[in-house]
Amino acid sequence: MPLPAERIRLMKRSGIREIMDLASGRDDVLHLEVGQPDFATPHHIVEAGCRAARSGFTTYTANKGLVEVRESIVAKLDRVNGIAAEPEDVVITAGAVNALVECLATLVSPGDAILIPDPGWPNYQMMADVLSARTVHYPLVPEQQFVPDLVRLEELARTSGAKVLLVNSPGNPTGAVFPRWVVERLVEITERHGMYLVSDECYEQIVFDDEHVSPASIQGAQHVLSVFSLSKSYAMTGWRMGYVTGPRETIDLVAKVQEPMISCATAIAQKAGQAALDGDQACVTEMVGAYQARRDLVVDILRQGKLLISVPRGAFYIMADVSAVGSDSYAFARRLIQDRAVAVAPGETFGPSGAGKVRLSLATATPELCEGAQRLVDAVAQWRAS
Repeated sequence: MPLPAERIRLMKRSGIREIMDLASGRDDVLHLEVGQPDFATPHHIVEAGCRAARSGFTTYTANKGLVEVRESIVAKLDRVNGIAAEPEDVVITAGAVNALVECLATLVSPGDAILIPDPGWPNYQMMADVLSARTVHYPLVPEQQFVPDLVRLEELARTSGAKVLLVNSPGNPTGAVFPRWVVERLVEITERHGMYLVSDECYEQIVFDDEHVSPASIQGAQHVLSVFSLSKSYAMTGWRMGYVTGPRETIDLVAKVQEPMISCATAIAQKAGQAALDGDQACVTEMVGAYQARRDLVVDILRQGKLLISVPRGAFYIMADVSAVGSDSYAFARRLIQDRAVAVAPGETFGPSGAGKVRLSLATATPELCEGAQRLVDAVAQWRAS
């Protein structure tokens, strides 16, 4: 029998999914492991999707997407992100995941190196594995609100031969929001070393205490691809609506890659996304306010339990220090499900620095979230003492 590709057979699954599988079938488990909004998609967006289906938006679109939707995206990029673009500079994708894979497929060849954050979303590593690319981790510093170690990053940019720097702010799993001066340095480093900067901005509108700065808005940024999603800001995870913008010649290649992958994003989702971008943004403000309130409650619980690492400034995640029980975060997460009926994401799935840490998702109803966080604190206190 022929054998499947070795790189895929050896590719690690996300630890988040492993914990989800372990918790499945148990009605008593409090789910703090999944990064999915617990809000319903706002009514006006759903209605726009229904109208689109009834109106005949059920066929293929151009690879880059419907022109009128890209025009709405261009207006939003100017209004919210300070990015100047034209409709032909945008590709609409099936979520940010699709956009990221297509960007990396466009930019790297087998064996090329990608700089990815540690801790960082595990799918970055999986994408590199699918593309037969190498990854090099650059550290985020917990004591400095999980911003990059710029000295180390500069060294890696100079010595690793990496072709792409992948940046995620607001960040998963840390909730970090990079200050403007840090974003400016990231742009300077990539331009100085002849690299592309791929900016994963899927949590761009979920910011609590700081401003979100898009790298492509920084003066001198020439080789930035900016990836966005409607999944998190508008509770549209199942609609699969994202987009990417960047230099025209590169975006044309991304659209070329999209042809054999998905042809085009779903027309119905594109029209729903247009309603999200053009419509009343009060729904976003309401959801962000809820996430911030939950953040504050969980910060207090973790701080009292002496498990707080840093206060997240955006996204809807927070990391907890469980190293008093041991460095194996997978073992801790499994035990927490079995003994306390709480599911959290093991820190090591986000990179080597995740040892002794776990991630909690704030995209969970407040009572369950607070109960789960308290059970986590109590478990660490008991297991540490035993």
